[in-house]
Amino acid sequence: MIEVVILALALSMDAFAVSIGLGAKRTHNRTSLAIKAGLYFGFFQGVMPLIGYFGGKEVLGWVGAYAPWIAFVLLLLIGSKMLYESFSGDIEKNIETDIVRITHKVMLVLAIATSIDALAAGFSLTLLDVNSFVACTLIGLTTLVFSGIGVFVGARSGTWLESKAELFGGIVLILIGFKLLFFY
Repeated sequence: MIEVVILALALSMDAFAVSIGLGAKRTHNRTSLAIKAGLYFGFFQGVMPLIGYFGGKEVLGWVGAYAPWIAFVLLLLIGSKMLYESFSGDIEKNIETDIVRITHKVMLVLAIATSIDALAAGFSLTLLDVNSFVACTLIGLTTLVFSGIGVFVGARSGTWLESKAELFGGIVLILIGFKLLFFY
């Protein structure tokens, strides 16, 4: 179960980074934005790995012997993407640049964009001895909390923490991939 907690923390870092950016740009109604960010990001980060898990269960029968390698490659790619984004400085900037009004449509797009990684990471849940519903609920709740906090962190600190959260999440996902590869 510790792997799921670590996975939840790592996957929530993408939404946390975007929430920091949203909080830094928003000067009023931060509490409302924090709730909105938490609900949108938490929901999608909880549902996407569940979809990935069930898709992985179907595929697992065909590729059973290669499943640790597939999980490793997926987590390595996701982690590497997060590392790249942490150094490139454009974390979801193409979506959120100059957001004046953060609408439900904008939040939906951001939530889907930040949870695509969780869809692929859901495959790795097939290799862990955990209840998928409990794991995905934990991932969703962790993201909900971190996203809400991220809005307030961004309001206080600006955007300098965005890349650090992305860097942390990427490193953790890569390490989980290595663990699944060598200790499955």
